[in-house]
Amino acid sequence: MAGAITHDRPPTAEGRQGGPLIVTEDVDLLDDLLRLCAAAGARPEVHPGIPERRGSWEAAPLVLVGDDAAPRVRRAVRRRGVVLVGRDQDDSGVWRRAVEIGADHVLVLPDGEQWLVDRIADVTEGVGRPALTVGVLGGRGGAGASTLACALALTSAREGKRTLLVDADPLGGGLDVLLGGEASEGLRWPAFAASRGRVGGGALEESLPELHALRVLSWDRSDAVTIPPQAVRAVLAAARRRGGAVIVDLPRRIDEGVAEILAQLDMGLVVVPADLRSIAAAGRVVSAVGMVLRDLRVVVRGPYAPGLDDREVARLLDLPLVGEVPAEPFPLDGGPPPGSMPRGPLARFCAAFWQRVPVEGGGV
Repeated sequence: MAGAITHDRPPTAEGRQGGPLIVTEDVDLLDDLLRLCAAAGARPEVHPGIPERRGSWEAAPLVLVGDDAAPRVRRAVRRRGVVLVGRDQDDSGVWRRAVEIGADHVLVLPDGEQWLVDRIADVTEGVGRPALTVGVLGGRGGAGASTLACALALTSAREGKRTLLVDADPLGGGLDVLLGGEASEGLRWPAFAASRGRVGGGALEESLPELHALRVLSWDRSDAVTIPPQAVRAVLAAARRRGGAVIVDLPRRIDEGVAEILAQLDMGLVVVPADLRSIAAAGRVVSAVGMVLRDLRVVVRGPYAPGLDDREVARLLDLPLVGEVPAEPFPLDGGPPPGSMPRGPLARFCAAFWQRVPVEGGGV
């Protein structure tokens, strides 16, 4: 159980902060709190009462006060980010003690464990504005969605934004291959298959291959083609907490894992070749994806069939038009990845896109 007492949350800042302050003499409660801090990747400071060291109480990003210690902290300086932690579900006096110490929340273990792990991880990581998360998918097979996703990610990273490229298509051959980094060290999707609950954003980022100044989450060369939906949810949520831009290369099929991704996207881009068969295929994709993702836009790829232009394609699909993605030939094996030439037409298209859809909160 967790309850709020209507104080504002403590301010957060970009970048990792110190761990929480734990105030308790209850050995069993301390063991539980230390375990939860470890699960959140935090190193706490522990005291039986108000710390003697000047500023420790005020500076801690989060203060966890055991119910046994409430009388000892009544005279402490009032601050935000104080949680009173107890064990007795039936103790009505806990709310009075929380008010006496100026606590923001009352938490009763074990019911509130997941809430507390999330809160500790938030303050430890310094969560700010979440990443702008853009999904790219093809209106039909071979439409060029992976090419555009790579180019958008490379352009974002080149502009100094924290950028993560996510390969959500296990049958697509691997975006790390497209970026020339299939041999790079780092974790791939199967390593996260057992993830549950909360995944640390910083730990996730550091574990992934770094290619062309961006992080890439792709597939390995094993036979794994599915990741449990709860793992997909946890991993993408961790990626978004780091800010900047997250670009997801989506498959055309919608399964439970893809549905979890769609639920976290800010925007979707459907790449559609300008011919009637491709438009008909894209219509089915748009109908399925549009049930989950509200902000869906179309990117048109030429050449155009007679009587078609980019506006007509957008009208037929009833979607906002982003523009026509330019063709840019690039070597498939061992050459520079798509969008890597800053003055190339594809990079210019992507730069214009990011100017229209600015990424905030994504410093390097």
